[in-house]
Amino acid sequence: MKRQLFEVEDKPIIRTDNGPQFISNTFEDYCKDRAMEHERIPSKTPNMNAHIESFHRIMEDDWMSRFEFATYEEAYEAITDFMDFYNHRRIHSSIDDLAPKEFYELHKEKKIDIKEIQV
Repeated sequence: MKRQLFEVEDKPIIRTDNGPQFISNTFEDYCKDRAMEHERIPSKTPNMNAHIESFHRIMEDDWMSRFEFATYEEAYEAITDFMDFYNHRRIHSSIDDLAPKEFYELHKEKKIDIKEIQV
């Protein structure tokens, strides 16, 4: 919604695993109501969702493991801080050692080549 992609002709595709929250009728109805395609990866194939698996590992190992939370609000604030750090300050080797926001802004101005990743 922040990217304003719901008013464009080619809507985003949501790729998920087969967790209970993603196979629920509520989630399917949500996607249908917004005309989004929901793509589920096959069972037992986490490599098909490698980018988000990597993100979760970085968030857990580099950030969340440093804290103990007493409340939901504390956890929410820590995750919000991590998202800001990850997107605005943490460099990513696959995008020329830039932060994602920086890469995104440069990519809007001109096409930037990124490293090809072998899976």
